[in-house]
Amino acid sequence: MPQIFRVAGYIVYFWSNENEPLEPIHVHVSDGVPTVNATKIWITQSGKCLLCHNNSKIPNRVLRDLMDVIEARSKDIIEQWYDFHNEIRFYC
Repeated sequence: MPQIFRVAGYIVYFWSNENEPLEPIHVHVSDGVPTVNATKIWITQSGKCLLCHNNSKIPNRVLRDLMDVIEARSKDIIEQWYDFHNEIRFYC
């Protein structure tokens, strides 16, 4: 489970096994520690975020702030994804 970064007590990460075929690039966000019920956010080719689901029930205002940080760091996220998985696909 590669951790990408932490912000305001939340961990932003992706799983090392992201299915076969590899899912489009996305991150999971959860409060404190990784969990199977984490919020899932797609990263678009332009570096924007699309909320897939908020299973970890992050409050809307906090989620918007987290998505702003993820967008600001999307280039690093994309690079880390590619370095780890050796391939990349985008949701859109």
